Amino acid sequence: MVSTLTRRRGGTVLAVLLAGQTMASMDGSIVTVALPSIQRDLGGDGAMVQLVASAYMLALGLLIVTGARLGDVLGHRRAFLGGLAGFTLASLLCGLAWAAPALVAARIVQAAAAALMTPQVFSLIQLRFDGAARKRAIGLYSMVLALGVALGQLAGGLVVGADLFGLGWRPAFLINVPAGAVLLVAGVRALPRAGATAARLDLAGVGLLTMAMTALITPLIFGREHGWRPWTWASLAAGALLLAGFARFERRMALRGGQPLLDLTVLRPRGVRPALVACFTVMACYAAFLFALTLHLQGRLGFGPFGAGLAFAPYAAGFAALSLTWTRLPERTQAALPVAGPVVFAGVAGAVAAVTGLWGGGWPVALVTPLLFAAGAGHAAGYSPLIAQVSAVAGPGRASALSALNSTGPVLSSVGAIAVLGGLYLSAGLGWTAAAIAVLLLAGACSAAAARAAWRPATRPAPAPAGAARRS
Repeated sequence: MVSTLTRRRGGTVLAVLLAGQTMASMDGSIVTVALPSIQRDLGGDGAMVQLVASAYMLALGLLIVTGARLGDVLGHRRAFLGGLAGFTLASLLCGLAWAAPALVAARIVQAAAAALMTPQVFSLIQLRFDGAARKRAIGLYSMVLALGVALGQLAGGLVVGADLFGLGWRPAFLINVPAGAVLLVAGVRALPRAGATAARLDLAGVGLLTMAMTALITPLIFGREHGWRPWTWASLAAGALLLAGFARFERRMALRGGQPLLDLTVLRPRGVRPALVACFTVMACYAAFLFALTLHLQGRLGFGPFGAGLAFAPYAAGFAALSLTWTRLPERTQAALPVAGPVVFAGVAGAVAAVTGLWGGGWPVALVTPLLFAAGAGHAAGYSPLIAQVSAVAGPGRASALSALNSTGPVLSSVGAIAVLGGLYLSAGLGWTAAAIAVLLLAGACSAAAARAAWRPATRPAPAPAGAARRS
């Protein structure tokens, strides 16, 4: 097992890792706020502007499993620093883009670098932290992962609205350059070195998975805009078949003693599968809730981008409050959080829709603020303790495989939730969307309960040896 870090050095390492994760998480949404300014400046039709917004998530979803495996091949430290350097350079190219196609290309490079960098964050937390320190680290990691999207919207509205130096949308990308440079210097000094590795990259698995993820993610991103034409359904079906073929190929490679791209034995321990389903469900519902509520605030209530982002501050505060404190709760309470959290989130989603509907389409801050705080706390309760338990069950030997699943699952589930539930919002409004989110969250709570039951130690007394009753 890789040795853990001292508390002081561990804090520095964690700060570097989480800062890199924050940059990547924010960049998925920061561009959304800047799109009108980008189109005015660079031109391009609606399809090209949509590519500026979606190319990042598409490339990230395609490459993140490969990026996680490259952490084993190159070493997690080297992969993180290489990804950070690439992300910083690509951000500079985004900020200097002279035309929409150049910006799209730079966004793809940026996503590829993020796909190399971000899986190493969770892997290094698993490998370098242990016990209570790992729980705290995962709580902070979860907070960054979940709130990066909302923070990106808020920062994007602030930076673009300020029109720094008359550069319009460009500082939304250029702010990553000095931040990335500082992180590179800090990372070179702080991140622990590791010995050489004999791991190899499964190129056939990379090809199969890339085709599968392309077939799955492309219609989820573009299907709603194109009216869910027949090609979208055919692509989804092909993606599911290719994903099943990939899983079979990886299992066979492992049985032959090879080195698969994704070690599927990470799913074997009891409770891991329902726990991951619960985690991904909560993240998907958060993405859909954020998307629908942002559209409601900006489209129906006339909020600006910055105001819509600021409206989620209570949610962020609730998520942060629970993420930073759940490890101090009694063990029995910690075990109950993954079930109780989604139930609370489900109730709040319905309550927010009811309050805004009954208030004549307004936004009663005094009522909505505590509700959003509770929703954020419920979200944190439904994710952080559960993924920490999965990490402990899987063990450090499967760090890269779990990191790959924990990175890909939220991306895929969030894109799918936005595609389906975003369409539901546009056709049926906030009330029906909130109801659908609540149903999914309750299903996630049931899945978390199944995982908890699988991990609960047996409480029945051991059977007495044969003949014990007669001797007594």
